[in-house]
Amino acid sequence: METPIRSAPKYQKTSAGSELPPAPKEASRLSIWIWLQPILIALIVVSAFIGCYVGLQRDPQPHRVPIAVTAPHHLPAKMRQALGDRIEVYPAIDAESAREAVEHGDAVAAISAEGRGRLRLEIAGADGSSTTGAVKNLVSVYASGAGMHVTTKDVVPLSRFDAHGLAGFYVAFGVTVAGCVLASNALGLANLLRLRHRFWLLGGAWASIGTLAAIIAGPLLGAVPAPVTVLALTLTRLASAAAFTTKLLGAYLGPVGLPVATLVLLTVGDATSGAVIGADLLPSAARAVSALLPPGAAVRAIRNLSYFGGAHATGPVVTLALWAAIAALLVALRPSLVWRADGRRAV
Repeated sequence: METPIRSAPKYQKTSAGSELPPAPKEASRLSIWIWLQPILIALIVVSAFIGCYVGLQRDPQPHRVPIAVTAPHHLPAKMRQALGDRIEVYPAIDAESAREAVEHGDAVAAISAEGRGRLRLEIAGADGSSTTGAVKNLVSVYASGAGMHVTTKDVVPLSRFDAHGLAGFYVAFGVTVAGCVLASNALGLANLLRLRHRFWLLGGAWASIGTLAAIIAGPLLGAVPAPVTVLALTLTRLASAAAFTTKLLGAYLGPVGLPVATLVLLTVGDATSGAVIGADLLPSAARAVSALLPPGAAVRAIRNLSYFGGAHATGPVVTLALWAAIAALLVALRPSLVWRADGRRAV
């Protein structure tokens, strides 16, 4: 059985160059910190996880939800006046134009007048139940006040094997976890493999992760209807972003880096991804980071590739590529930026 490695105490140098053990008070403080650090980190992680996932679902409020509304009968102006900044009204020439905006992901719903006292609401079920449910409630409130009847139709329905619209979220979550685990294992090989060899290891592994995830979620389970090749490339970028970000934080921050990566990627990133709670229903701070973190970018890319013909997928894919490239660059530069106390370059 391996003997656990204990942290070596800090020694002070005397004028003659010999080393003395730390003072009793300093050693006591060090001992207390060794016990407190893992407990504090665990408490922070559990607080952040529950706070993000449960807190964001307590009272989601729509904010400037994009809705295409046909122009006749001053309908756009009336809806804007009735619903305020909860919706962002985009006037459409006719019902067909409004529907096309939904089908291309430019709006989450289309509203048109169907004769006297009737409204037609067309939604994209692919936007998720939280977003479509909020839109239905808003339109229902308006119609009730205006004495109108609403007919609803889903023009971009979810895949048969993704009834709740969460397949993309779970795929992104699984790939992110795999990327984090991969990087944490690679960090443990720092004394056994050279940096370039660890890069080759990470490259081959995250390519395999993304490809396997795309095959399982797409052709095998039929839950993510995106083209499998494009989906694999997207998930490969997500895996590389998660792996290199985790390795970066672990390399520069030491043992604390892995919990920080968990907070950034698996807690804040996934909770604000816009899958469980639609991005248009998140608080302002969560909306600000939603599309900028790898999980949020991945969820958007998967959804756009699966249901909206790839519209608006370029931005999220570029975001994933930038995370991976910048993190990899900083990891590669670390040997020239960080020096050991004995003058040798860090590995």
